[in-house]
Amino acid sequence: MNFTKINHYEKEYADTHHDTALNVTEGVGSQPIVNPYFTRRKKRALTTDEYVAGILDGNITVLSQAITLIESNNPQHYAQAQEIIERCLPHAGKSVRIGITGVPGAGKSTFIEAVGAMVTSLRHKLAVLAIDPSSERSGGSILGDKTRMESICHNPDVFIRPSPSAGSLGGVARKTRETIVLCEAAGFDVIFIETVGVGQSETAVHSMVDLFMLLQISGAGDELQGIKRGIMEMADLMVITKADGENIHKAELARTQFQGALRLFPTPESGWKPQVFTASSVTRAGLEEVWKGVEEYLEHVERNGYFAHNRNRQNKYWMYESINEALRNSFYHAPEIEARIAEYEQRVLDDKISSFIAAKELLDIYFGK
Repeated sequence: MNFTKINHYEKEYADTHHDTALNVTEGVGSQPIVNPYFTRRKKRALTTDEYVAGILDGNITVLSQAITLIESNNPQHYAQAQEIIERCLPHAGKSVRIGITGVPGAGKSTFIEAVGAMVTSLRHKLAVLAIDPSSERSGGSILGDKTRMESICHNPDVFIRPSPSAGSLGGVARKTRETIVLCEAAGFDVIFIETVGVGQSETAVHSMVDLFMLLQISGAGDELQGIKRGIMEMADLMVITKADGENIHKAELARTQFQGALRLFPTPESGWKPQVFTASSVTRAGLEEVWKGVEEYLEHVERNGYFAHNRNRQNKYWMYESINEALRNSFYHAPEIEARIAEYEQRVLDDKISSFIAAKELLDIYFGK
């Protein structure tokens, strides 16, 4: 049988009978992903007076928008953000600032959730500034602390603000200091600053809080790791978390070890001898003792004048930090530097010039020498 002839007849039949099943329709074309009739309404930008009035009235929505404005890298937002901070400053400074850090897995968010519920029951207003680590690759951040602190995130006396670290030193958000001012002006009298974990960030957090709390866990082989001068010398209170069930004995043993280690350190400038507590965020055991320790510390430093001295020292420290940041931004955004920095970078990569000479020549260009 001649297959070529059959195929010829099939083609001729298909060409003359267009209404047969042999014809394939083109179908429906691809539809737009977004509704073409949808129009995005641009929100009206608030004025500085509206921002300040909303913050002083304790309006959480306005407070959140003001913090977003402060965290913005848009140069157009800088002037308004600074004016908002300046006008809120007279209403700030009336809170207790507590830094909370610890090794990953120590249960920082769970501990804050449990203590936060207790603090608000004592008629305090709590602001939690949780610093989330930003990805070094994408720059993104999970910002998931509101999910972890589910039981207090809907409490009207609690404000939770997760902020991306944005690649700043040790994971501390670049604008946390200014955020504290706005939260205090909004009426929050207890502020928790949670860091991403033990590292360089603790130094920056220590320079903006009144009390520094270190969370540790027992039974994980990290007791000796915790007994290191750097982080423990900064701690005013230490809490061994997850002290429940079969872990109670291990937590008490870790408490004894850490308390003994702390006695070896010289007395800090505050004159306070750091204390170690055990607590469980699940059973709530030990939380009242921890908060009592916080109150005892605050009474001690206010009585001997260290509280005011520490705040003044921090203000001076952040003045210099602000100068350093302003100078750095001015340098990198200077037109003469932007025009030459890529050239110097390539010369350093090609080993035609050392890093130090390249830096010196760029600085000479910046200062017009």
